Amino acid sequence: MGEKNKYSIIIPTYNERLNIALIIYLVFKHLSDVDFEIIVVDDGSPDGTQDIVKQLQKLLRPRPRKLGLGTAYIHGLKHASGNFVVIMDADLSHHPKYLPRFIKKQMETGANIVTGTRYVSSGGVHGWNLMRKLTSRGANVLAQTLLWPGVSDLTGSFRLYQKSALEDIISSCVSKGYVFQMEMIVRASRKGYRIEEVPITFVDRVFGSSKLGGSEIVEYLKGLLYLLVTT
Repeated sequence: MGEKNKYSIIIPTYNERLNIALIIYLVFKHLSDVDFEIIVVDDGSPDGTQDIVKQLQKLLRPRPRKLGLGTAYIHGLKHASGNFVVIMDADLSHHPKYLPRFIKKQMETGANIVTGTRYVSSGGVHGWNLMRKLTSRGANVLAQTLLWPGVSDLTGSFRLYQKSALEDIISSCVSKGYVFQMEMIVRASRKGYRIEEVPITFVDRVFGSSKLGGSEIVEYLKGLLYLLVTT
């Protein structure tokens, strides 16, 4: 499977020293018969993430400081030699075991984007308290209702993109951080790209603290309003 395709896996990191070696190991384990490369985009982590990646291989594309998700993808894309790009988190909330399913779904459907969804029957979330689940679900339902993108999980960030589609979509995105994922999928939908979904179980980060707090929720709501007005 995937003889002609090459997959560039972009993993943005910030303070993921405890997770990064494991995630890279798992990617290699689950993508044994596919041509791929891993691009770690690290935002100047003070915890030694870069040292670990340097020991692993020349996978690292460092940046001097924390610049945010959207720009991390653009930075990673500059170095991507694949015709498909996978974007996933470094904190093990996105399990690499799903990668073959993303690839298979893309090959079967010819989709421009395959996105992992936590909100269909066989997807789910482990390790979140009720408040966190309600916040995430509420954010998603709100965005669904107002934006109508035809995708069940807007704020998920585990996705496989056709590289040309990703470059096109990313060039029209302006959001930063948490809202960026949502803007990407809404703009893709508006541009008429074919989007397919694969059920995933999202596991809350194993090590370190979650990055979704009150300020992110405010950012999210501001971003939602922005997308409502501009797309």
